[in-house]
Amino acid sequence: MILVFGSTGQVAQELRKILPDAQFLGRADADLTAPELCAEAIRAVAPDAVINAAAYTAVDRAETEEETAALVNGAAPGAMARACAGLGIPLVHISTDYVFDGAGTRPFAPDMPVAPLGAYGRTKLAGETAVQAAGGAHAILRTSWVFSAHGGNFVKTMLRLSETRDRLTVVADQIGGPTPARGIAEACVTIAHRLIARPALSGVYHYSGAPDASWADFARAVFAAAGRSVVVEDIPTSAYPTPAERPANSRMDCAATETVFGIARPDWGAAVNDVMKELRVND
Repeated sequence: MILVFGSTGQVAQELRKILPDAQFLGRADADLTAPELCAEAIRAVAPDAVINAAAYTAVDRAETEEETAALVNGAAPGAMARACAGLGIPLVHISTDYVFDGAGTRPFAPDMPVAPLGAYGRTKLAGETAVQAAGGAHAILRTSWVFSAHGGNFVKTMLRLSETRDRLTVVADQIGGPTPARGIAEACVTIAHRLIARPALSGVYHYSGAPDASWADFARAVFAAAGRSVVVEDIPTSAYPTPAERPANSRMDCAATETVFGIARPDWGAAVNDVMKELRVND
């Protein structure tokens, strides 16, 4: 049996669909701001593997709430990893492209230097470091630009804005791989099962959608899939300031994930169409 931290997030909701026999722990069951309680929950359940699909993901708010984000994204995964190591079971932990500085145009490989630009990235990197330091079987799966039919994400924001606007300005100089939550969930399950059998496969892996695109490209694809006539005007990041700095280059080298686990990069365009069907959005 697999134990999942997270209940209402995008990846957790997709995990519910493919892991009907898993046990899910939401905020009421495991408060990630109290890391040791998360460890106690793992020891109480004694599962075959743990997937951590819970995180503090409010990138801008993290700039003023870094202490809380550090507990959820850094200390809690560390406590989970130590508990898993003590039981001899693997942990699959979801991380982010925000651990990189976004410099250049080359896709970031898992072993490239990390240099987060803001609080969110720093706290997620702290979680990675703590998971690795625990010494147990683990996979850190870095991903980017997550979307689904659930929760808050770029696809749903674009659809909401298009209800009242026929022209939108969208950042075009940040490039990355939009990633369907369903694909992340499936990857986590595959990796968890492989680690149960072969803990030596532990390490850091990347998983993001293909092909790489800008946010503006992503928006145009969303409107095309939804059948909405919305003009997208490309703008630079400088024209849309935010409290937290975003990496300009979120391209990720996912070759190791395919080589080791047989998991290829998902086609995000096809996934957008699937999300539209799930939302029943089509004009």
